[in-house]
Amino acid sequence: MTFEFALHILNKELIRIAEGRRSRAEGIGAMFQFMVAGFVMAVGLCVAGAATHLYQGFARQEAMLRYDGKNYLSSMGHVAMSFVCGPYIMLQLGWRHEPGNTISVGPALLSALVAFGWAFITGLLFMGAYFAFQP
Repeated sequence: MTFEFALHILNKELIRIAEGRRSRAEGIGAMFQFMVAGFVMAVGLCVAGAATHLYQGFARQEAMLRYDGKNYLSSMGHVAMSFVCGPYIMLQLGWRHEPGNTISVGPALLSALVAFGWAFITGLLFMGAYFAFQP
């Protein structure tokens, strides 16, 4: 599926909604899917925030996206930490102040878009693991 085709499908659905050709049950189903996606993103962001603060507390250094290390095992630990803590770190990067104590809208929106997409993936991973290993 190309990006243009996805936009075309979205446009057709928005036209159907505006013209009132969607049934009430379809609207409720779509809202349920939207709420589930939001819940998964919230779980991913909560896990990322908790993991970031735990890492910073135990390692006594700021969490950042990196893959360097003294040896291979240390490098893979930093990659794993970056994957789990990435959404929270991205949100922090977007809220850094510019000169004059202002926040630039472009980087803040871009980092929020990346962070919430990443949090969705992280949330799916942790919720899937939770449901898979639940007795």
